[in-house]
Amino acid sequence: MGNADLRDIAALRTVSLDDLSGVVAVDAHNWLYRYLTTTVRFTADEAYTTADGREVANLIGIAQGLPNFFEHDLTPVFVFDGGVTELKDEEVQRRREQREAAEERREAAEERGDTVEAARLAAQTQRLTQTIQETSRELLELLDVPVVEAPAEGEAQAAHMNATGAVDYVGSEDYDVLLFGGPRTIRKLTGSDDPEVMDLSATLERHDLTREQLIDAAMLCGTDFNEGVSGVGPKTAVRLLDEHGDLFTALEAEGATVANADAVRQFFRDPPVTDATFDTTVSPDVEAARAYVTDEWEVPASEVEAGFDRLSDALTQTGLDDWT
Repeated sequence: MGNADLRDIAALRTVSLDDLSGVVAVDAHNWLYRYLTTTVRFTADEAYTTADGREVANLIGIAQGLPNFFEHDLTPVFVFDGGVTELKDEEVQRRREQREAAEERREAAEERGDTVEAARLAAQTQRLTQTIQETSRELLELLDVPVVEAPAEGEAQAAHMNATGAVDYVGSEDYDVLLFGGPRTIRKLTGSDDPEVMDLSATLERHDLTREQLIDAAMLCGTDFNEGVSGVGPKTAVRLLDEHGDLFTALEAEGATVANADAVRQFFRDPPVTDATFDTTVSPDVEAARAYVTDEWEVPASEVEAGFDRLSDALTQTGLDDWT
């Protein structure tokens, strides 16, 4: 999920969704996970579990969350993660251990009858299963929403699309988009509060840093790909880069090391990405999507009816009245 310390460095401004327009490269795993955990926490599990035990809370999340884009003149392009880099092995293991610990606490909460705590912990155990991955893509295809498959990190691919002008924004909660060079990122797209726009140029200008130095500062604090230096937070990291110019000189001055520093640094500077092509002229089959969710995947119509109705209304208002 990126380094939260970057929030203390990033240039952020709160905006209204009504003031935004254009194409958004959505970090699909990030967006889906937030809707997935919210749905699991606040929806009865029988609503998103099929008769044979497969869980598809993601379908409820997509139906509820997707209309928000079209109601506000934003066209989403969903960017899915590719293969996980070996640099992230430790972070992946840490998250797996966190899920396992949450699952143990959830079982204990259920045994003592604490349904509220059990639901909260169930949300923490969620992961994007193969079924969730496949059904998310299939539903987006029915809704004619463009999908891009990233070679590696989805936020890196989305940042590249933004930096090359293929899209107007990245949509992600992940502050690492800054490090991957995304010029403008919309955060808080999945909540009820006003979103934030995170601006790379303004961030660099505020701290008189280059993007390479921003990467070095983040590595001093710690990222998904490396542990930071003990006692070094965002303000100290910026100061060290101001005084010493680059990561390795700063590390030498502090008598510290960062494992795999060269590889992590290079990964942020030049991540695996592709020049994807996609068509943002959508013509969704809303009724087919509705049937897919309710008939094929057994989600009660009451859970998704409002979302699909909102989507139909939004598409009509934007002139896309040829959808079926």
